[in-house]
Amino acid sequence: MSLRARLLLALAAVAFVALVVADVATYSELKTFLYNQVDNSLESSHGAIEAALDGLSKPGGRSESDNPEGPAPNAATSVSGAAFCQSTANGLAPGTFVEVRTASGAVVDHDDCPAIESGGVSYSPALPRAITGFVATGPHHEPTTYLTAPSAKAGGPTFRVRVSKLTQGPLTGDELVLAEPLGSTHNTLVRLLEIELAVTAAALVAAVLLGWWLVRLGLLPLRRVEMTAETIAGGDLAHRVPGADERTEVGRVALALNYMLESIQQAFVERDQTEAQLRESEERLRRFVGDASHELRTPVAAVSAYAQLFERVHSLPDGDLERIMSGIRGETARMGHLVEDLLLLARLDEGQPLAQDGVELVDLLGGALETARMVGPQWPVRLVASEAVEVVGDSVRLRQVLDNLLGNVRSHTPPGTETTVTVRRSGGEAVIDVADEGPGITEDQATRVFERFYRVDLSRARTRGGAGLGLAIVASIVQAHGGTVSARPGDRGGAVFTVRLPAILAVDEDSAANLDSPVGNPGGA
Repeated sequence: MSLRARLLLALAAVAFVALVVADVATYSELKTFLYNQVDNSLESSHGAIEAALDGLSKPGGRSESDNPEGPAPNAATSVSGAAFCQSTANGLAPGTFVEVRTASGAVVDHDDCPAIESGGVSYSPALPRAITGFVATGPHHEPTTYLTAPSAKAGGPTFRVRVSKLTQGPLTGDELVLAEPLGSTHNTLVRLLEIELAVTAAALVAAVLLGWWLVRLGLLPLRRVEMTAETIAGGDLAHRVPGADERTEVGRVALALNYMLESIQQAFVERDQTEAQLRESEERLRRFVGDASHELRTPVAAVSAYAQLFERVHSLPDGDLERIMSGIRGETARMGHLVEDLLLLARLDEGQPLAQDGVELVDLLGGALETARMVGPQWPVRLVASEAVEVVGDSVRLRQVLDNLLGNVRSHTPPGTETTVTVRRSGGEAVIDVADEGPGITEDQATRVFERFYRVDLSRARTRGGAGLGLAIVASIVQAHGGTVSARPGDRGGAVFTVRLPAILAVDEDSAANLDSPVGNPGGA
């Protein structure tokens, strides 16, 4: 059974119980009220009847006042039943039944009057032979009881009966019975019952219809949740449940679902990113193996060729032996340099710890620039620094960063290209800019120059450039020091490489006040 059906059934059950309780309470209260009215009518009538009974003469034609000894118990009146009814009719409601009976239930000398005439038929209540339950009431404390009795004849009305024991007059000790038919009262209660049934049925139908509309309206947010789930199942992970609100129950459910959907979407995004990174890493590894094999294949082949020539050394001129040995040494050094670079990258990838010493960059750059001038005097280089900047790191590896950046300029720019190295502090970072005035690089090349074995020269020519690991080593060393390195085309041509490292507190400015002239402003070579 659906939630909507269960809610409607619960609402209908609650409404039905409430209406039935209200109907029963209303019916009971009205019945009690109407019976009390009849009881009050009987109570107000019994005084006149008792006065009439007191005026009846005793046997022998003497009235009660002529008998000084008082009335004789169970004495019969000397008048006929018709006279009795006529004498007691004053002050009674029409159709009231009157009877005088003994305690054993026998009527005293026809002292009874039929209740009503309907179609020539008179009706009287069917009274029990012995009546009990008398309670002393009234100013004379006469024992009285009330009861409801059916008609003595079939088809007659129900009667409300008042029975009291006479405490004075010639009939002392007998029982005076007054009864009024409850036809009108019964009709009123039946009419009320019919109205209650009709109103209850109409109210129940209205409650079910209104409840159906309210339940449908109340469950509308859940329908939206269902539609959202269907949309998400179709692949739209960005869809969210509307109506999120912490003030309502359904709103809190929507809010929780949105949080869950956000987490799921984020998990899928991270999974996609991880898969992309794995694919990229696999592609890099495949390219790395291919490039390393390519780089090693040439010197290995060269060494193999030199070895074959060396086997025929007895048939070669003397000058060729020296050329063979020189070639072997050169290719071996080349392979050794490549292997050293690969081992360095492997150690950096493994996260092996580096030295953590204070390194002053201006002094470190001064040594690197001196070496660069000695190795490549055709490429002028100058240093620009306004203050001393100190970082924490491995001075040997940081020097290798500077040497590789300057060596990259010599490998990819023509002789005469000027290079400017700038050191500055920017916030909490030490910034090193290496800007040359060479042919420059494109934006696409700038994003890939730090990849391993990447060369701008796709022909892999050996006349210019190395194995393509210099800038990859720069990126790995800088990253190991908690910094970043980037490349971009220069504003006026050339390329600019920027290294950013975490700086420590500034050192005394006097240490950078007197920079050597060749380093601070070398001019040309």
